[in-house]
Amino acid sequence: MTKQLVVLDTWNVAPKHVLRAFLYMGLHRRPMRKVAGLGFWKLLGTGSGRTFTMRDANPRQWAVLTVWANRTDYESFTNSKMFKAWKSIATDSAHAELEPLSTKGTWAGRTPFVPHEVTRWSGPTAALTRARIKPRWWISFWRSVPPVSIDLHNTPGLLATLGIGEAPVGLQGTFSIWQNTDAITQFASRQAPHQAVVARTHQTGWYAEELFARFKVLAISGSLDGVDLSQVSVDE
Repeated sequence: MTKQLVVLDTWNVAPKHVLRAFLYMGLHRRPMRKVAGLGFWKLLGTGSGRTFTMRDANPRQWAVLTVWANRTDYESFTNSKMFKAWKSIATDSAHAELEPLSTKGTWAGRTPFVPHEVTRWSGPTAALTRARIKPRWWISFWRSVPPVSIDLHNTPGLLATLGIGEAPVGLQGTFSIWQNTDAITQFASRQAPHQAVVARTHQTGWYAEELFARFKVLAISGSLDGVDLSQVSVDE
């Protein structure tokens, strides 16, 4: 089995191009289904991820998550009209190339990330969480988010974080970059606010679907969450 290449590309757009970005989110869905070598993809809106409500949404920043069997197909994608259309309206961007380390759960009924082998990794690590929240639990879920978000942003080892979503409400997630896997483990398994939410998740069944994944950071560039990613060393 070949190693997957998972890529997150984000673009910040000028205010005058916000409407065009909205249109791209709809118009590009059909051609994305026909891209050669593309195993999984999601066009995503972004936000701060601090409340997971409409208040977080950033209409000036957009993202596409793609999963590839080889780099050649991704490089061909970057020469496509779709990719160039986003670049043409972007004021700045970020680019992260990732390899799956571990994954649990599904996204739209699929298992998009497949780790190649079990390996130890001590270099920069990315984490992606995604959930489809049951409508009757939206308010309860939103009330639980702020303490976790505050704790997340104060956790040592966090380099950058971004809220992501396929819709303004109900389909939400986070993408974060950490100095190493130990920093993620510290937040995920030892921080009290996060543990409280995990416990409530099991008790209430907030999610109709959920996914958690970790990745090696293979290459990274641009700016995300106000952080210059070119300063992040990707050596293990």
